[in-house]
Amino acid sequence: MRGGGILDYIGYFLVAIIVIFVVVKLLEWPIKMLVKLIINGVIGAIMLFALNIFGKYIGISIGINIVTALIAGIFGIPGVIFLVILKFIM
Repeated sequence: MRGGGILDYIGYFLVAIIVIFVVVKLLEWPIKMLVKLIINGVIGAIMLFALNIFGKYIGISIGINIVTALIAGIFGIPGVIFLVILKFIM
């Protein structure tokens, strides 16, 4: 039975570093997209909430339900603008 020499451990270490690097690179894009989606969602929710608070003075009110929350959450500010335009059309 052969004992583990220092070269074996260096090889294992290098393989582990390469695997970690590949995994990080593979997860980099989904993590960036998730962060962007979360930021858009927070901005959209704040805009929808602010529109309902300040919009009552000029007669604009968007009901907050699952559909409007998803539109504002996924699309952010453009989603809230779309909801306002849709409110005026309907």
